[in-house]
Amino acid sequence: MFERLRDALHAALAAATPPGDLRDLARQMREAVVDAKVAVRELEDALARADGELAAERRRLADAERRGRLAAEIQDGETVAVAARFAAKHRQRVAVLERKTAAQRDEVALTQRELLEMQQQLRAAEHGRPAAEAERSSERAWRELDAAGGVRPETDLQFDLLKSQMDRAARDAAAQQRLDELKKRMRKD
Repeated sequence: MFERLRDALHAALAAATPPGDLRDLARQMREAVVDAKVAVRELEDALARADGELAAERRRLADAERRGRLAAEIQDGETVAVAARFAAKHRQRVAVLERKTAAQRDEVALTQRELLEMQQQLRAAEHGRPAAEAERSSERAWRELDAAGGVRPETDLQFDLLKSQMDRAARDAAAQQRLDELKKRMRKD
C-alpha cells in the first residue's frame, strides 16, 4: 500500500507541473499522508492484538508445563503425556507468534519512517509552492527579515516565554486580589 502512495508522491513531485496544478498536487499529497496515518494506526492496532495473543499463548504454555510438573509429582503418566503434547503445541504457537509480532514491529517501524518521509516531502512541496504573487512577496519579506536577524512571531520563542510569564503574573495577581478580598470578608464576620 505504501509503495503505491510513495510512488504516486514521487511521480507527482518529479513532474514539472504548472502553478495551478501544484495546489491539486499538494491536496493529493495531503490525502496520501492521511491515508498513511490511518494505515500506521491499523498496523499498530494489529500489533497490539498480536501482542495480546502472544501473551495469552505464553500463559497457556506455562499452564501446560505446570500441569505436566504436577502430574509428574503424583506419577500420573497419562496426564504427563497429555500435558507434554499440549506444551509442545503451545511452544510452537508461541514461536510463530513471536516471529509474527517481530515482523509486525518491523512493519510498523518501516511505515512510520515512510510516513515521516511523506510528511517531510509534503512540507517541502508546500513550502516551495507560493500560491500567488502576494504569497511569494510575503515569503520573500519574511526571508529578508530572517536574514536580517528578525524573528517571525510564530517562531519567536522569547516572545512566547515573555507572554506566558505575563499571563502567569496576571493570574497570580488576580488570585492574590481574590485572596485579599476573602481575608477582608473573613475579618468582618
